[in-house]
Amino acid sequence: MKETSPKTQPLFSLPEQPLLIVLSGPSGVGKDTVLTRLKESGYSFEHIVTVTTRPQRTKERNDVDYHFVSSEKFQDMVSGGELLEWATVYGNWYGVPKEPVKQALDRGQDVIVKTDVQGAATIKKTVPEAILIFLIPPSGEELDIRLKQRHTESSFNLALRKKIADEEMKQLSLFDYIVVNRQGEVALAVSDVKAIIKAEKCRVNFSRIAL
Repeated sequence: MKETSPKTQPLFSLPEQPLLIVLSGPSGVGKDTVLTRLKESGYSFEHIVTVTTRPQRTKERNDVDYHFVSSEKFQDMVSGGELLEWATVYGNWYGVPKEPVKQALDRGQDVIVKTDVQGAATIKKTVPEAILIFLIPPSGEELDIRLKQRHTESSFNLALRKKIADEEMKQLSLFDYIVVNRQGEVALAVSDVKAIIKAEKCRVNFSRIAL
C-alpha cells in the first residue's frame, strides 16, 4: 500500500490587513499616470475619487476624474462630516469622501487616495496608519517642462504652481517614502510603489485602520 505524506500545515496564518495609501506630489509630476498604470499592472485597489469645486476641464469625466460639485454642496459635505480631509488649492476646494474609504477598508480592500501635501498631512493626523508616498520629478527643470506641456494653465497659474511645488518639496519629512517618476520611465515608478506596498504587507506589527 502506497503511503501518503501528510499535508504540510503553515506555521503561521496572519490575516492580511488592508492599507490606506496616500499618493501625493507636486502638480504635473504624474500622479494620475502612475495610478492608471497601477490599475493596468493587475494590483487590486480602490481609488477614491476626490470631490472638488474646480471647473471641469474638457477631457475630464465627472465621477471618474473628480466628483465636481458646487461650493454649496461642498460646504454641506464638510458640515456633515462626510470628508476625510479637505483644503483649498489654487482657489478651489478639494476633499476626500470618507464613506468610500471606510467601505473599501471594511471589505479588506487596499485604498489609494491622491491628494496634495496639505491633504496628506491631514490624513496622517486623522489616520496615523496611512502610508504616505511622495512622487517627485528628477529635477525642477523637468517639472517645469511637464507643466508647460499640459497647456491647461495661464502664465499666472503656471508660475503659482511652480512656486507651490517648490514649497511642497520642502515637506518631504512628512512622508514615509519617496518615488522618483522620470520622463518615459513610469513603469519603474509603478514598480517602486508596488515594492513599497509589498514591504508594508510584510510588516510584523500593524494596526487595523479604524474610521
